[in-house]
Amino acid sequence: MTGLRYVYAVCRPFGTPLQAQLTGVGGDPPRLVPHRDLVAVVSHVPEADFAEEPLRAHLEDLDWLTGVARAHQGVIDALTTVTTPLPLRLGTVFRDDSGVRSMIEAREENFLRRLDRLEGRVEWGVKVFLESEPEQAPEQPVPQPAMSGRDYLRRRREQTRSREDQWQRAETFATRLHETLTGFAEDSRLHAPQNPALSGARGRNVLNAAYLVPRGQSEAFVEQVERTKDDSPGLRVELTGPWAAYSFAGEDITGEESAGEGIA
Repeated sequence: MTGLRYVYAVCRPFGTPLQAQLTGVGGDPPRLVPHRDLVAVVSHVPEADFAEEPLRAHLEDLDWLTGVARAHQGVIDALTTVTTPLPLRLGTVFRDDSGVRSMIEAREENFLRRLDRLEGRVEWGVKVFLESEPEQAPEQPVPQPAMSGRDYLRRRREQTRSREDQWQRAETFATRLHETLTGFAEDSRLHAPQNPALSGARGRNVLNAAYLVPRGQSEAFVEQVERTKDDSPGLRVELTGPWAAYSFAGEDITGEESAGEGIA
């Protein structure tokens, strides 16, 4: 089959086959491109969509990007059940197998070092949301009973203080939770809070963190998170994973022979 090579991940050779019905980006089943002590997991993708110019145009198409991201993540999830993958960024494309092997050879030492670091480990994500903040009382055209300017200012100060107190409580909870979970993990990353307008998540994001955890300790990590969920009313704790260790894989990787631009 002709076409460009879409690369999902680099990993060490593994003997367990991937799911028989697994398909990747564009509906093409993933296959392995071996080179020395590493393999790249790739699919064929059409040049009409993934060459530099059309790929740049597709970056403006949210529906198209969503479909690619889901297919990409599906392959990474399948790899995570049979090996430790080093995920490459969404949209990493090369012209042919030779370009993929050249990329592996150029980065071989780096890949092997990072795979040693991630072997037997998974990523868990933890988010804390402040579900609601005290609402301001609706403005009354005619206060009933009549309120003096001094009383009105006092009421506004009390509302502001209440919101600040609730936010401080949320930050304190999130800080303590992160410190506790860091003790159960080998490494952690603090990401920027999610924008609710983009994520669609309910509430204000206080903590957005990732934790690198050995598979054998994942159960204890999950139990620790579960124990905190009812500790602070008005706060919501969300746990996701286990994932491939995206947050700990290191810099995004694209090769000089890449036919398309990676999606940051």
